[in-house]
Amino acid sequence: MIGTIVIALIPIVLLIGLGYAMKQRQFLADSFWPQAERLSYFVLLPALFVHGLATADLAGIPIWGMVAALIGSTLFAALILIALHRVVALDGPAFTSVFQGGIRFNNYVGITAAVGLIGAHAVPLAAVANAAVVPTVNVLCVIVFAQFGSAKPTLRGILRGIALNPLIIGCVIGIVLQVTRIGLPPGIEGCIKALGQASLPLGLLCVGAALDWKALGRGLWPTICASAAKFILMPLATAVICFWLGLGCEAISVAVLFQSLPTASSAYVMARQLGGDAELMAGIVAFQTIVAIVAVPAALLLLESHI
Repeated sequence: MIGTIVIALIPIVLLIGLGYAMKQRQFLADSFWPQAERLSYFVLLPALFVHGLATADLAGIPIWGMVAALIGSTLFAALILIALHRVVALDGPAFTSVFQGGIRFNNYVGITAAVGLIGAHAVPLAAVANAAVVPTVNVLCVIVFAQFGSAKPTLRGILRGIALNPLIIGCVIGIVLQVTRIGLPPGIEGCIKALGQASLPLGLLCVGAALDWKALGRGLWPTICASAAKFILMPLATAVICFWLGLGCEAISVAVLFQSLPTASSAYVMARQLGGDAELMAGIVAFQTIVAIVAVPAALLLLESHI
Protein backbone atom coordinates (compact mmCIF):
# COMPACT_ATOMS: atom_id res chain seq x y z
CA MET A 1 0.00 0.00 0.00
CA ILE A 2 2.73 2.47 0.92
CA GLY A 3 4.55 1.81 -2.33
CA THR A 4 1.41 2.46 -4.39
CA ILE A 5 0.77 5.83 -2.74
CA VAL A 6 4.40 6.90 -3.03
CA ILE A 7 4.54 5.91 -6.69
CA ALA A 8 1.37 7.94 -7.33
CA LEU A 9 2.81 11.02 -5.60
CA ILE A 10 6.34 11.02 -7.02
CA PRO A 11 5.27 12.14 -10.52
CA ILE A 12 3.41 15.07 -8.96
CA VAL A 13 6.52 16.17 -7.08
CA LEU A 14 8.63 15.81 -10.22
CA LEU A 15 6.22 17.86 -12.34
CA ILE A 16 6.19 20.67 -9.78
CA GLY A 17 9.99 20.57 -9.75
CA LEU A 18 10.13 20.69 -13.54
CA GLY A 19 7.84 23.72 -13.62
CA TYR A 20 10.02 25.44 -11.06
CA ALA A 21 13.18 24.67 -13.05
CA MET A 22 11.61 25.88 -16.30
CA LYS A 23 10.61 29.17 -14.70
CA GLN A 24 14.00 29.69 -13.06
CA ARG A 25 15.82 28.94 -16.32
CA GLN A 26 13.43 31.16 -18.31
CA PHE A 27 12.78 28.25 -20.66
CA LEU A 28 9.42 29.85 -21.54
CA ALA A 29 8.42 33.50 -21.53
CA ASP A 30 6.85 34.77 -18.30
CA SER A 31 3.70 35.63 -20.26
CA PHE A 32 3.15 31.91 -20.96
CA TRP A 33 2.30 30.92 -17.41
CA PRO A 34 -0.79 33.11 -16.80
CA GLN A 35 -2.29 31.91 -20.07
CA ALA A 36 -1.52 28.29 -19.17
CA GLU A 37 -3.25 28.79 -15.81
CA ARG A 38 -6.32 30.18 -17.55
CA LEU A 39 -6.44 27.25 -19.98
CA SER A 40 -6.16 24.75 -17.13
CA TYR A 41 -8.84 26.39 -14.99
CA PHE A 42 -11.45 27.12 -17.66
CA VAL A 43 -11.02 24.20 -20.09
CA LEU A 44 -8.84 21.28 -19.00
CA LEU A 45 -10.01 20.69 -15.41
CA PRO A 46 -13.74 20.97 -16.30
CA ALA A 47 -13.15 18.47 -19.12
CA LEU A 48 -11.63 16.03 -16.61
CA PHE A 49 -14.72 16.19 -14.40
CA VAL A 50 -17.17 15.91 -17.31
CA HIS A 51 -15.50 12.77 -18.62
CA GLY A 52 -15.00 11.11 -15.23
CA LEU A 53 -18.59 11.58 -14.10
CA ALA A 54 -20.29 10.94 -17.45
CA THR A 55 -18.54 7.61 -18.05
CA ALA A 56 -18.45 6.12 -14.53
CA ASP A 57 -20.29 2.87 -13.72
CA LEU A 58 -22.13 3.56 -10.45
CA ALA A 59 -23.95 0.23 -10.06
CA GLY A 60 -23.69 -1.10 -6.50
CA ILE A 61 -21.95 2.01 -5.17
CA PRO A 62 -23.18 3.42 -1.79
CA ILE A 63 -23.58 6.81 -3.42
CA TRP A 64 -25.56 8.67 -0.78
CA GLY A 65 -23.53 7.33 2.13
CA MET A 66 -20.29 8.45 0.51
CA VAL A 67 -21.80 11.81 -0.41
CA ALA A 68 -22.94 12.37 3.18
CA ALA A 69 -19.55 11.41 4.62
CA LEU A 70 -17.52 13.50 2.19
CA ILE A 71 -19.68 16.60 2.27
CA GLY A 72 -20.16 16.34 6.04
CA SER A 73 -16.43 16.14 6.75
CA THR A 74 -15.72 18.99 4.31
CA LEU A 75 -18.28 21.27 5.96
CA PHE A 76 -16.96 20.36 9.41
CA ALA A 77 -13.37 21.22 8.48
CA ALA A 78 -14.50 24.43 6.76
CA LEU A 79 -16.36 25.59 9.88
CA ILE A 80 -13.36 24.82 12.09
CA LEU A 81 -11.02 26.80 9.81
CA ILE A 82 -13.34 29.80 9.69
CA ALA A 83 -13.75 29.69 13.47
CA LEU A 84 -9.96 29.70 13.89
CA HIS A 85 -9.41 32.58 11.47
CA ARG A 86 -8.85 35.14 14.22
CA VAL A 87 -6.59 32.77 16.16
CA VAL A 88 -4.38 32.19 13.14
CA ALA A 89 -4.14 35.99 12.70
CA LEU A 90 -3.76 36.12 8.91
CA ASP A 91 -4.79 38.75 6.42
CA GLY A 92 -7.74 37.94 4.17
CA PRO A 93 -5.94 36.69 1.03
CA ALA A 94 -3.57 34.54 3.11
CA PHE A 95 -6.52 32.97 4.93
CA THR A 96 -8.07 31.98 1.60
CA SER A 97 -4.92 29.95 0.93
CA VAL A 98 -5.12 28.26 4.34
CA PHE A 99 -8.79 27.52 3.73
CA GLN A 100 -8.16 25.97 0.33
CA GLY A 101 -5.16 24.11 1.70
CA GLY A 102 -7.35 22.61 4.40
CA ILE A 103 -10.27 21.33 2.32
CA ARG A 104 -9.14 20.78 -1.29
CA PHE A 105 -7.74 17.49 -2.56
CA ASN A 106 -5.73 16.40 -5.59
CA ASN A 107 -8.15 14.18 -7.49
CA TYR A 108 -5.51 13.15 -10.03
CA VAL A 109 -3.54 11.40 -7.31
CA GLY A 110 -6.75 10.11 -5.75
CA ILE A 111 -7.95 8.26 -8.83
CA THR A 112 -4.52 6.75 -9.51
CA ALA A 113 -4.01 5.68 -5.90
CA ALA A 114 -7.55 4.31 -5.55
CA VAL A 115 -7.14 2.10 -8.61
CA GLY A 116 -3.74 0.95 -7.37
CA LEU A 117 -5.10 0.06 -3.95
CA ILE A 118 -8.48 -1.47 -4.82
CA GLY A 119 -8.48 -2.16 -8.56
CA ALA A 120 -10.41 -0.91 -11.59
CA HIS A 121 -13.73 -1.00 -9.72
CA ALA A 122 -12.42 1.88 -7.59
CA VAL A 123 -13.03 4.27 -10.50
CA PRO A 124 -16.78 4.71 -9.83
CA LEU A 125 -16.05 5.23 -6.13
CA ALA A 126 -13.57 7.92 -7.10
CA ALA A 127 -16.14 9.46 -9.44
CA VAL A 128 -18.64 9.70 -6.58
CA ALA A 129 -15.96 11.34 -4.42
CA ASN A 130 -15.32 13.91 -7.13
CA ALA A 131 -19.02 14.58 -7.66
CA ALA A 132 -19.59 15.11 -3.93
CA VAL A 133 -16.55 17.16 -2.96
CA VAL A 134 -15.61 19.23 -6.02
CA PRO A 135 -18.86 21.27 -6.17
CA THR A 136 -18.94 21.57 -2.36
CA VAL A 137 -15.35 22.76 -2.14
CA ASN A 138 -15.71 25.22 -4.99
CA VAL A 139 -18.89 26.77 -3.61
CA LEU A 140 -17.25 27.14 -0.17
CA CYS A 141 -14.10 28.63 -1.69
CA VAL A 142 -16.00 31.15 -3.80
CA ILE A 143 -17.84 32.30 -0.65
CA VAL A 144 -14.57 32.53 1.33
CA PHE A 145 -12.87 34.47 -1.47
CA ALA A 146 -15.80 36.88 -1.52
CA GLN A 147 -15.46 37.44 2.24
CA PHE A 148 -11.68 37.38 2.73
CA GLY A 149 -10.13 37.86 -0.72
CA SER A 150 -8.82 41.11 -2.18
CA ALA A 151 -11.95 41.50 -4.31
CA LYS A 152 -15.25 42.28 -2.55
CA PRO A 153 -18.10 41.26 -4.87
CA THR A 154 -21.77 41.85 -4.17
CA LEU A 155 -24.20 39.05 -3.35
CA ARG A 156 -25.12 38.99 -7.01
CA GLY A 157 -21.44 38.69 -7.86
CA ILE A 158 -21.00 35.79 -5.40
CA LEU A 159 -23.96 33.89 -6.86
CA ARG A 160 -22.74 34.61 -10.36
CA GLY A 161 -19.26 33.37 -9.43
CA ILE A 162 -20.71 30.10 -8.11
CA ALA A 163 -22.99 29.61 -11.11
CA LEU A 164 -20.24 30.33 -13.64
CA ASN A 165 -17.43 28.52 -11.85
CA PRO A 166 -16.01 26.24 -14.59
CA LEU A 167 -15.23 23.39 -12.18
CA ILE A 168 -18.79 23.37 -10.85
CA ILE A 169 -20.16 23.57 -14.40
CA GLY A 170 -18.00 20.60 -15.38
CA CYS A 171 -19.34 18.52 -12.49
CA VAL A 172 -22.96 19.47 -13.24
CA ILE A 173 -22.60 18.53 -16.91
CA GLY A 174 -20.98 15.20 -15.99
CA ILE A 175 -23.71 14.39 -13.45
CA VAL A 176 -26.48 15.27 -15.93
CA LEU A 177 -24.91 13.07 -18.61
CA GLN A 178 -24.64 10.25 -16.06
CA VAL A 179 -28.17 10.54 -14.65
CA THR A 180 -29.86 10.90 -18.05
CA ARG A 181 -27.66 8.11 -19.47
CA ILE A 182 -26.94 10.29 -22.48
CA GLY A 183 -23.20 9.80 -22.03
CA LEU A 184 -20.59 11.16 -24.39
CA PRO A 185 -20.62 10.28 -28.11
CA PRO A 186 -17.51 8.31 -29.19
CA GLY A 187 -15.83 11.17 -31.04
CA ILE A 188 -16.64 13.75 -28.37
CA GLU A 189 -15.69 11.36 -25.58
CA GLY A 190 -12.16 10.99 -26.92
CA CYS A 191 -11.73 14.75 -27.20
CA ILE A 192 -13.01 15.45 -23.66
CA LYS A 193 -10.86 12.64 -22.24
CA ALA A 194 -7.72 14.00 -23.92
CA LEU A 195 -8.39 17.52 -22.62
CA GLY A 196 -8.90 16.19 -19.10
CA GLN A 197 -5.70 14.18 -19.18
CA ALA A 198 -3.77 17.30 -20.17
CA SER A 199 -4.92 19.13 -17.03
CA LEU A 200 -2.59 17.19 -14.71
CA PRO A 201 0.83 18.03 -16.17
CA LEU A 202 -0.01 21.58 -17.17
CA GLY A 203 -1.57 22.49 -13.83
CA LEU A 204 1.37 21.12 -11.84
CA LEU A 205 3.91 22.82 -14.10
CA CYS A 206 2.12 26.10 -13.36
CA VAL A 207 2.34 25.42 -9.62
CA GLY A 208 6.05 24.80 -9.92
CA ALA A 209 6.55 27.95 -11.97
CA ALA A 210 4.86 30.02 -9.26
CA LEU A 211 6.73 28.39 -6.40
CA ASP A 212 8.66 30.86 -4.26
CA TRP A 213 10.61 29.21 -1.45
CA LYS A 214 11.00 32.58 0.27
CA ALA A 215 7.24 32.96 0.35
CA LEU A 216 6.96 29.46 1.78
CA GLY A 217 9.39 30.38 4.53
CA ARG A 218 7.41 33.49 5.41
CA GLY A 219 4.23 31.44 5.38
CA LEU A 220 5.39 28.49 7.46
CA TRP A 221 2.76 28.93 10.18
CA PRO A 222 -0.23 29.16 7.80
CA THR A 223 1.20 26.23 5.82
CA ILE A 224 1.32 24.11 8.98
CA CYS A 225 -2.24 25.13 9.91
CA ALA A 226 -3.57 24.19 6.46
CA SER A 227 -1.68 20.91 6.49
CA ALA A 228 -2.95 19.96 9.96
CA ALA A 229 -6.51 20.44 8.73
CA LYS A 230 -5.76 18.51 5.56
CA PHE A 231 -3.89 15.51 6.95
CA ILE A 232 -5.44 15.17 10.42
CA LEU A 233 -8.82 16.86 10.70
CA MET A 234 -10.28 15.90 7.31
CA PRO A 235 -9.45 12.16 7.25
CA LEU A 236 -10.40 11.75 10.92
CA ALA A 237 -13.79 13.40 10.44
CA THR A 238 -14.40 11.38 7.28
CA ALA A 239 -13.58 8.08 8.97
CA VAL A 240 -15.86 8.84 11.93
CA ILE A 241 -18.82 9.66 9.66
CA CYS A 242 -18.19 6.62 7.44
CA PHE A 243 -18.12 4.26 10.43
CA TRP A 244 -21.24 5.89 11.83
CA LEU A 245 -23.06 5.37 8.51
CA GLY A 246 -21.86 1.76 8.29
CA LEU A 247 -20.20 2.01 4.87
CA GLY A 248 -18.25 -0.90 3.42
CA CYS A 249 -14.47 -1.19 3.58
CA GLU A 250 -13.82 -0.11 0.00
CA ALA A 251 -16.08 2.93 0.23
CA ILE A 252 -14.47 3.98 3.52
CA SER A 253 -10.97 3.51 2.12
CA VAL A 254 -11.66 5.65 -0.95
CA ALA A 255 -13.42 8.35 1.06
CA VAL A 256 -10.58 8.63 3.59
CA LEU A 257 -8.00 8.46 0.80
CA PHE A 258 -9.51 11.42 -1.03
CA GLN A 259 -9.91 13.51 2.11
CA SER A 260 -6.29 12.93 3.14
CA LEU A 261 -4.79 13.86 -0.23
CA PRO A 262 -2.66 16.99 -0.67
CA THR A 263 -4.23 20.16 -2.01
CA ALA A 264 -4.81 20.25 -5.77
CA SER A 265 -2.99 22.50 -8.21
CA SER A 266 -6.37 24.04 -9.05
CA ALA A 267 -6.20 25.79 -5.65
CA TYR A 268 -3.29 27.87 -6.94
CA VAL A 269 -5.11 28.63 -10.20
CA MET A 270 -8.21 29.70 -8.26
CA ALA A 271 -6.12 31.94 -6.00
CA ARG A 272 -4.77 33.66 -9.11
CA GLN A 273 -8.21 34.07 -10.62
CA LEU A 274 -10.09 35.23 -7.52
CA GLY A 275 -7.60 37.47 -5.72
CA GLY A 276 -6.09 35.19 -3.09
CA ASP A 277 -2.48 34.85 -1.96
CA ALA A 278 -1.27 32.80 -4.94
CA GLU A 279 2.37 32.62 -3.85
CA LEU A 280 1.44 31.24 -0.42
CA MET A 281 -0.99 28.86 -2.10
CA ALA A 282 1.75 27.52 -4.38
CA GLY A 283 3.95 26.96 -1.33
CA ILE A 284 1.18 25.09 0.49
CA VAL A 285 0.54 22.87 -2.54
CA ALA A 286 4.22 22.01 -2.87
CA PHE A 287 4.69 21.43 0.87
CA GLN A 288 1.62 19.21 1.17
CA THR A 289 2.53 17.18 -1.90
CA ILE A 290 5.88 16.31 -0.33
CA VAL A 291 4.45 15.68 3.17
CA ALA A 292 1.70 13.51 1.66
CA ILE A 293 4.29 10.88 0.75
CA VAL A 294 4.30 10.05 4.48
CA ALA A 295 0.94 11.41 5.66
CA VAL A 296 -1.37 9.62 3.20
CA PRO A 297 0.04 6.10 3.73
CA ALA A 298 -0.02 6.72 7.49
CA ALA A 299 -3.72 7.64 7.37
CA LEU A 300 -4.57 4.57 5.28
CA LEU A 301 -2.55 2.20 7.44
CA LEU A 302 -4.22 3.56 10.57
CA LEU A 303 -7.61 3.12 8.91
CA GLU A 304 -6.75 -0.44 7.83
CA SER A 305 -6.06 -1.38 11.44
CA HIS A 306 -9.63 -0.43 12.37
CA ILE A 307 -11.64 -2.04 9.55
